[in-house]
Amino acid sequence: MAKKAKSCKTKEGLKLKIVNPNAAGIDVADGELQVCVPEDRDGDNNRRWGSFTCDLRVISEWLKACRIDTIAMEATGVYWVNVFFYLQSQGFEVILANPASIKNITGKKTDEADAEWIMLLHSYGLIKPSFNPDTMARKVRALSRHRSAMIISASKEVQHMQKAMELMNIKLSTVISDILGKSGQAIIRAILDGNHDPMSLSQLADPRCKASKETIAKSLEGIWDEEQLFILKQSVELYDYYQTEITECEKKIEEIISKYAAALGNDPERIAMVKKCKGRKNPLSFNIERYAYAIYGVNVMAIPGVNDSLILNSIGELGYDFIKKFDSSRKFNKWLNIVPNNKITGGKLISSKLQKRKNIMGQAFRMSANAVKNQQNEMGRYFRRIKARDGYAQAVVATAHKIATIFYTMIKNQLEYNGNLVGCDEKTILEKKLRRTQQQLDRLKMRQDELDKQPA
Repeated sequence: MAKKAKSCKTKEGLKLKIVNPNAAGIDVADGELQVCVPEDRDGDNNRRWGSFTCDLRVISEWLKACRIDTIAMEATGVYWVNVFFYLQSQGFEVILANPASIKNITGKKTDEADAEWIMLLHSYGLIKPSFNPDTMARKVRALSRHRSAMIISASKEVQHMQKAMELMNIKLSTVISDILGKSGQAIIRAILDGNHDPMSLSQLADPRCKASKETIAKSLEGIWDEEQLFILKQSVELYDYYQTEITECEKKIEEIISKYAAALGNDPERIAMVKKCKGRKNPLSFNIERYAYAIYGVNVMAIPGVNDSLILNSIGELGYDFIKKFDSSRKFNKWLNIVPNNKITGGKLISSKLQKRKNIMGQAFRMSANAVKNQQNEMGRYFRRIKARDGYAQAVVATAHKIATIFYTMIKNQLEYNGNLVGCDEKTILEKKLRRTQQQLDRLKMRQDELDKQPA
């Protein structure tokens, strides 16, 4: 592991010590790599190379000849990925740096200057490594993100369906809450099969629909434009295609996760399943709860708000050993960006707004927090208590912070979920409110008695 920065006392005062003498810096771009090593290792110590695989082999040999042990590079798009893992496979310790934390000093910006600056910072131990999950987790992450992208694409096709029907003055989405439901899909597919009779189409609606058959029939009286029917047909076909591809992607995800779980050796059959209502839209086609138990050793699904989506994201974005890389829940929550970014100057707190940066896991925990807002359990009561005190946005962040802390603690200490430790139950909360109210009444009564004793 690369060493952290250290200082030493000299006659001139405190100075930073070089803790990584055999360090190199790489500035990464799409078509070229700028690599810098210490001046005493080569006459031409700051070189530009290509980014092909053959170039990576040459760079690796050159770095070995220069007696380099550890390398730092900036996370630039996806261009760093192959460079990072190839050099790592060659035995180098590779550090991935957040671009925001290694901004160059003022002056002319060039690739040579950036590579030299990265090398200099790394040699003094001033670069903090970015978090990277293990190999199997990265495979799950890639497929999980791909699945999410296809879900977004499928949702766009639903919008295209709605637009095509709206342009034909078909108001189906007005009277039916979800055109992807049983009634909506039956009517749309009948329209594409050539049935344009409103009364006949309205009979396809499920009896449980809140709208009457007459209202649905009125919404289906429109202008059957040829071009819009063609657009509707292609949108439905594209939606069906994405659904098929999503299912195939989920099969591949399950295949990799099953290998991942088997490699860790926990028995998923010992799990006590949690009964939770799964969402109607885009549910996973396999039981991820058992695989999560095999990977983490505890059933994190027992935490209120945690669902299949969060567990899938956690396996891909975090991996099984993230607790080793975040040695406390405080650091884990800070990485998730669900803690206030307190700015203090002159002993005063001037701002506590969250940083404007995206974190997929942080967003997943916020969505879980939002899901418990109406639930009648300890987490739902906690959400509503914070909301009443500080507001909705603060309640989402505070509840996400609590869920993430419980998630981390359960996995680190191998403890099952215990709702009694989340906070006060509803009865205790009401008792506290009654005591506070009684104290306020007592103070008001004392004040009234004082006023009565005063002379008129």
